[in-house]
Amino acid sequence: MKILSALLLFVSVIFTTAFTSNVPTAYKIGDTATDFKLKSVDGKMYSMSDYKSAKGFIVVFTCNHCPFAKKYEDRINDLAKKYKSKGYILLAINPNDPVAEPADSFDMMKVRAKEKGFAFPYLLDEGQKIFPQYGATKTPHVFLLDKNRIVKYIGAIDDNVDSAADVKEKYLENAIAALESGKTPSPETTKAIGCSIKVKK
Repeated sequence: MKILSALLLFVSVIFTTAFTSNVPTAYKIGDTATDFKLKSVDGKMYSMSDYKSAKGFIVVFTCNHCPFAKKYEDRINDLAKKYKSKGYILLAINPNDPVAEPADSFDMMKVRAKEKGFAFPYLLDEGQKIFPQYGATKTPHVFLLDKNRIVKYIGAIDDNVDSAADVKEKYLENAIAALESGKTPSPETTKAIGCSIKVKK
């Protein structure tokens, strides 16, 4: 009986390990983010390694259809323009499955980028492999990385979804300012407010 119990326990451990070892875990502050290579609306492939002299990266998971993402589009565009000259590269990633949400198809991404004049690579997480690694759960959801791809801030862009004019706390910009001065961002994490990421059923 003891041998049988031990055998069952062994099989259970092997089974559990086999099905969990490849499950990605969400990044935490201090983790090193893995680089990616994703297709942008301009037809080119982009990765962080393309930017050898970057001081850091602003990775934003966003999309076309989400009302929250739409409210932040202009702010994201402004951030991309403002911080590119300071050495911070903004890369926007659409994590949604186009079957689950047709409005977020690659063709529709092209249309949206042209309409809004996006000043940043708008990338498709084809196969939905990248957002689970980061632990993104909303659109928009922001991850600030330093030049070595160390995660320094995770969360919301600021404290007011509805009105850029009424923002009191610019979480992302404050985090970048902290990095610039050699300090630790405070807060390091905030709650991302937005739509849930749409996955294939």
